[in-house]
Amino acid sequence: MLVEEIMNTSVPTLTPTHTINDALLLLKAKRIRHIAIINTENEVLGVVTDRDLKEATPSTLLTSNNPEVYELPLEKIMTTNPIVGHPLDFIEETATIFYDNRIGCLPIVSQGKLVGMITESDLLYKFIELTGAHQPGSQIEVRVPNRPGVLFEVSKVFYEQKMNVLSVLVYPDKANEAYKILVLRVKTINPISIIEALRTEGFEVLWPNHPGMTL
Repeated sequence: MLVEEIMNTSVPTLTPTHTINDALLLLKAKRIRHIAIINTENEVLGVVTDRDLKEATPSTLLTSNNPEVYELPLEKIMTTNPIVGHPLDFIEETATIFYDNRIGCLPIVSQGKLVGMITESDLLYKFIELTGAHQPGSQIEVRVPNRPGVLFEVSKVFYEQKMNVLSVLVYPDKANEAYKILVLRVKTINPISIIEALRTEGFEVLWPNHPGMTL
């Protein structure tokens, strides 16, 4: 999946000469946490976050207040030269950028111009969609040999049981690199029949599998 498929294309922006008060008003009006700072050519110059604004303005616990602070230009507090992405970047690679750099948003730029924005919330929701966790169903974890064709063998069991698979994730088995873990989200509340079928075919079902459970 590409960034352009999930990015927000209607991005609230301000310029470096806008004030802290302008940014506070925009955050409240749009219910957002990040603002792209651009110039008249729609080129990204920086980013201002709600955290930047909190650090720049007086605490609500203080009795004294300095109204001049709210008139400071955003160029005084914005993060300059922010990391940016491209619409044709892959979502997985973009998630790595977020994790490695501990950022909360990523302006998306094409031909030097701002065309969109992705936030950590956008990424999280997309991964929830990809795993099928937002749909009613059950999760099954199966340990399988790390060899070609094993996913086909497992999927054949689901096909024969007429079981609809919502998503499949593959993880390495940390205990033994000769195996991997398949995490399957299936469209059923009662997965007993498919678990029995998997075990009949010789597959090791890790979950559901806990003391006291009868399958």
